[in-house]
Amino acid sequence: MITASAVNELRQKTGAGMMDCKKALQEAGGDFEAAVEWLRKKGLAAAAKKAGRVAAEGLIAIEVSASGKTGALIELNSETDFVAKNDKFQALCVNVVKDFLNFEGNLESFKNSKCSASGKTIQEEISENVAVIGENMSLRRAHKISVNQGVVVSYMHNASSPSLGKIGVLVAFETDIDSSKVTPLGKQIAMHIAATKPESLNISELDQAMVEKEKAFIRDQASTSGKPEAVVEKMVEGRLLKFYEQVVLLEQVFVIDGKTRISQVLADFAKEHGGKISIKEFARFALGEGIEKQETDLAKEVAELTGK
Repeated sequence: MITASAVNELRQKTGAGMMDCKKALQEAGGDFEAAVEWLRKKGLAAAAKKAGRVAAEGLIAIEVSASGKTGALIELNSETDFVAKNDKFQALCVNVVKDFLNFEGNLESFKNSKCSASGKTIQEEISENVAVIGENMSLRRAHKISVNQGVVVSYMHNASSPSLGKIGVLVAFETDIDSSKVTPLGKQIAMHIAATKPESLNISELDQAMVEKEKAFIRDQASTSGKPEAVVEKMVEGRLLKFYEQVVLLEQVFVIDGKTRISQVLADFAKEHGGKISIKEFARFALGEGIEKQETDLAKEVAELTGK
């Protein structure tokens, strides 16, 4: 009898899919090492060998529901940009983001959920693509935003297709104005977010540790002026406002016209169309941000492989 624990242990060791591990154990009559060898011969154990490699390339995938009220972003990493151009890898990204759009739960539970395209789990689907394509892959992160009344607008920068690229942005607008009128402005604001990389929507949501660090930096600089403490504090307040204009979306100057704050852009739009509009939330994924990429010496690798 093939136990679930044996299947899981084989899966952990080889990185192969659950059903493949079960079949391997059945073919090997329950012999664990023979099952590993069976998977290796089938090319399904390749994922385990590649799991330690740094995957900092790949694609951002984006999807918005037919209603326009929910949007999803995922980052699926590969080792090289070459694989990101692979049709099979791109299809995997599209399938994963579509499934995440309709999923409720965190990333880890999503990885163990069923892939609608194959019936396997998301992680099994990724592992099998590792074996076929030959590179380590990792579903690094996923995020979803939605509105009850309004529209979610998307933008993809450096797009290889409408839903795939290097920088993906979602913006959720709460509004009573017709979505066909909101969407063009939404696209421009999403492009602005892609370009400026704001840290928060408004000042109150900004990481306070970041604010305190910036305050300390500004105060140290201002203190060297030799001015009285009261003057120094005013200098700090003034420079802090400049800091907010750099990192807070609603305080930033709109890159499209170079003069109007985003908050004022929204106010002007609401007045023009006789309604209400606000940004509920935004999400921005840039491929590989925060991953320490591994530098490789191709000549050295070839020499090591050939023993020269």
